[in-house]
Amino acid sequence: MTGYPLLDVRVTTPRLELRGATDGLLDELAEVVRAGKTDAEPPPYDDPISLYEPDPDLRVAKWRRSIWRGRGTVEPERWRLYFVVVVDGQAVGMQDLIGVNFSTFGTVTSFSWLSSDQRGRGLGHEMRAAILHLGFAGLAAKEAGSDAFVDNHSSNAISRALGYEPNGSDWDTRQGEPAVLNRWRLTRDNWEQRRRDDIQLHNIEACGKYLPLS
Repeated sequence: MTGYPLLDVRVTTPRLELRGATDGLLDELAEVVRAGKTDAEPPPYDDPISLYEPDPDLRVAKWRRSIWRGRGTVEPERWRLYFVVVVDGQAVGMQDLIGVNFSTFGTVTSFSWLSSDQRGRGLGHEMRAAILHLGFAGLAAKEAGSDAFVDNHSSNAISRALGYEPNGSDWDTRQGEPAVLNRWRLTRDNWEQRRRDDIQLHNIEACGKYLPLS
């Protein structure tokens, strides 16, 4: 137990575990961030984000501060659950679940990254399936959204495989340059058609008590 119940929420699948992003787990993951293993080509993140910081020590410091701020923001208008992805006991990435006006609309979105030396193994699909299970089965979400730059082929392919449908496009910037985003939408009905029975939720009652879900 961590002393803060939302950090005790976990999601487990046969291949990985999502654990609440405690400072101890962030310590383990900091070396991945410092080594620049969060990046990809073409750049996957929209601005602003600490992971584009070129100085390794500043990058880790800014990354930690952004998570600390986000963990402390739990409002009806916006909340965010941060999880560290653990595979075979090793911290290899992050998978977050975000609610924006959840009590009104019942919608969630997600954000994730995976260490570059762990990619190409299907873990990106598995961790997103895990966080969707938390959103739909655990929190009774009505819909999930996602977006990715049009040249982020792996993220777009994962959305398609998980049952998301195209939901238009938009503009954003990455490293100061404009780029086009694909937007995706997953309804509860589409998720139910692909619902898995091998994903387990742990300590989920904390979400009902400490998140403004209704």
